[in-house]
Amino acid sequence: MSGHSKWSTIKRKKGAIDAKRGRIFTRLIKEITIAARIGGGDQNGNPRLRTAVLAAKADNMPKDNIDRAIKKGTGELEGFTIEEYTYEGYGPGGVAIMVEVMTDNKNRATAELRHAFTKHNGNMGEAGCVAWMFQKKGVIQYDHGAVEEEKLMEVALDAGADDVRDEGSVLEVTTDPKDFFKVKEKLDASGLPPCVMAEVSMVPQNTIKVVGKEAEQVLRLMEALEDLDDTQKVYANFDIPEEEMDRLSQ
Repeated sequence: MSGHSKWSTIKRKKGAIDAKRGRIFTRLIKEITIAARIGGGDQNGNPRLRTAVLAAKADNMPKDNIDRAIKKGTGELEGFTIEEYTYEGYGPGGVAIMVEVMTDNKNRATAELRHAFTKHNGNMGEAGCVAWMFQKKGVIQYDHGAVEEEKLMEVALDAGADDVRDEGSVLEVTTDPKDFFKVKEKLDASGLPPCVMAEVSMVPQNTIKVVGKEAEQVLRLMEALEDLDDTQKVYANFDIPEEEMDRLSQ
């Protein structure tokens, strides 16, 4: 199972770290604001904004919060300036890591990220050092026991998905980013159970197997990066055996 799937799974097992700490709305609001600023406030003409609003609704964000975030992005309401950056580096065992950040203080964000990498046996690299290992994809996941793989594959491929893969505890549908909404809407309308995750993600093209102490260190680094206030998303290309993931997620 690739790192982005592993990490989303372990976060669900741990009980939604972001939600517990009250950070998920902050991250969603930042993404909505940035998306509206870059592409305008019309969701039909702004796929990134539509994705952000879909995620916000999935996490039960009130409509007023969503509308205010859009208006801040379009300039209808006053708000502070947020910029987005992507940082790259390596974790224990040579695992490639990408961190998407939205911040009003780049120097602070850079210093905090560098400290987290160093503290947890990783190192921050130069721009482009690992980005070539990842590809942007639409990702839609279903609990393995909730849907038949053959049925999901039939519906997903008919809807225009690229692939359906067994990723252990989940079945994962991948799409071209531009086809993400079309595929998700057809899956939602097909009578399948609700998905457990749907997003446009950076999917690793190859994985690095880590076990034992290195696996523990990788997950500690991932959690430390996720915990930073300016972090939006963290991607990695680690592969940890399923039985070890079960142990580490306790």
